[in-house]
Amino acid sequence: MTSLRFLVFFVAIGVFLPTLQGSEPNTLTPGETNAGWQMLFDGNSNDGWRGYRNKSFPEKGWTITDGWLQVQAGGGGGDIVTASQYDDFELEMEWKAGDGANSGIMYLANENNGASYFSAPEYQIYGDKDLTSTSNSSSGGLYALYSPMNKKLNPSGEVNHARIVHCAGNVEHWVNGVMVLRAQIGSIDWNKRVAASKFNAWSDFGTEKKGHIVLQDHGNDVWFRSIKIREIPALERWRFDGEYAQIFNGYDMNGWSAHLNNDGKMDNVWSVANGILSCKGNPAGYIYTNDYYQDFVLELDWRWDPVMKKGGNSGVLFRQIGEHKVWPKSIEAQLMSGSAGDFWCIGDFPMKTDSARTRGNNTKHLENNENEVGEWNHYEIHCIGGDVVLMVNGSVLNTATECAEVPGPICLQSEGAPIQFRKIRVHPMARNSRGPGGL
Repeated sequence: MTSLRFLVFFVAIGVFLPTLQGSEPNTLTPGETNAGWQMLFDGNSNDGWRGYRNKSFPEKGWTITDGWLQVQAGGGGGDIVTASQYDDFELEMEWKAGDGANSGIMYLANENNGASYFSAPEYQIYGDKDLTSTSNSSSGGLYALYSPMNKKLNPSGEVNHARIVHCAGNVEHWVNGVMVLRAQIGSIDWNKRVAASKFNAWSDFGTEKKGHIVLQDHGNDVWFRSIKIREIPALERWRFDGEYAQIFNGYDMNGWSAHLNNDGKMDNVWSVANGILSCKGNPAGYIYTNDYYQDFVLELDWRWDPVMKKGGNSGVLFRQIGEHKVWPKSIEAQLMSGSAGDFWCIGDFPMKTDSARTRGNNTKHLENNENEVGEWNHYEIHCIGGDVVLMVNGSVLNTATECAEVPGPICLQSEGAPIQFRKIRVHPMARNSRGPGGL
């Protein structure tokens, strides 16, 4: 029963480890197949694709070589579209392009107009020289509307990984395992941006709830492979429905209490300014939510002192039970610089982790995915039933199963070094409360 629930859980959060972990191009792993992924390009044929507003695949301008689907410079093949249409989906692929080469991945496209971009939002593909560009016309951007942030693009000519999620009008763009933007089609912000852009001239733009996936012919050499898609069932839409609660309001410590050594006072250790929650690091202890959470998705940003740029130790504790002390019985998602994504099992909290990466109470993360000390990082913690997943900057770094299912506060540690937090929000699932749990 646990293994089945764990599989359903991984499907529900849209975990993706395929190409980024070096699996064979143009293939699906057994886990992806079980999760509902389908290949849109197998490396050998153009089945499932046709020309935009055409019944057949272009006779020129597109080739398949060495497992890559290539649009050729000056080939005149035009855009190609999937034979099927999709509404709520996760789409992934690898691509490469030379300096200045331009293309795009469009979605929710209809074929009522002279060009696909008259209706379809576009994930920009570009042979960028500036690998960290935040221009909305740079790789990963939602073309001409939203800019990609915290991007880690590989140089021109090298392989990059694209991921697009669309669910109930909510859009995510990912570059090489890092989410670089979110947008909501039809929101006030979206409509303002569209009204100020060239897309305002086209009445169909962004209006389709279901449409084709498009690969753009922009007249340059660009290559695609490992194109895969997973349709998102209705039961998973909670991840995109906006029902997150801000458990740090950005103004004060309302909703939080503290336990600190030497009878430390919260206001002497923790402070709030400009939407940022800062911790001095001494004395040791933690702040904790007055509300208790058992099943939830927690997201937060953290960084070490941006002036001194010196790392340190801290962590996020959850399902904390028993008395408050340093340190209480709980699961810790590690924040120590260089070790973010580690698990610590505190007080023999019941849980099961990968034995090959576990020494004593510590389970090491799969890889280091932290930004430079002093820069913001993003933690995403999925705690549902007996299963826990830790994601750092968009990558899954650790998993645990058979965790004790008890409610407890969410805690942020003070552990010897200055650290800052912001954008702390939680999506409560079932079985949450305002009272303590227990075993």
